[in-house]
Amino acid sequence: MNWSRAKTLLVLHVLLLFYSLADVASKYAAGFDLFSLGFIACYGIVLVILAGYALGWQQVIKRMPLTTAYANRGITVVWGIFWGAVLFGESITPFKIVGAIMIIAGIALFSHADAEQGTLGSASDAAQSLEAGDVSGGDVS
Repeated sequence: MNWSRAKTLLVLHVLLLFYSLADVASKYAAGFDLFSLGFIACYGIVLVILAGYALGWQQVIKRMPLTTAYANRGITVVWGIFWGAVLFGESITPFKIVGAIMIIAGIALFSHADAEQGTLGSASDAAQSLEAGDVSGGDVS
């Protein structure tokens, strides 16, 4: 895997960590009365996180296939398990651990398969190929 691909995957996972914090803010909001100052503040945080995530997501999907980016979104479940235990005292059961391992294994297998097939190129690489006339698959008329 080249540095650009690794860097894009790292940025994606940091972005998904950031995105998982929206769930934390939502859980905190549930502890406040509806439309109280605490409730509104928590949902304000959620909106800021989602706006930042949307901007970052656009940059990530410019640089990697959408299927790869979406496959990696499953990691937010693992972050949810982590945040639940650390911030809310929720238990980590053996089933949660097995589920987290399955998610991570699925992401790793999918990413490895994409790398093997050479599909981790960016959308801009594909656009440049089209502009250069490197179109395969026959005539479109």
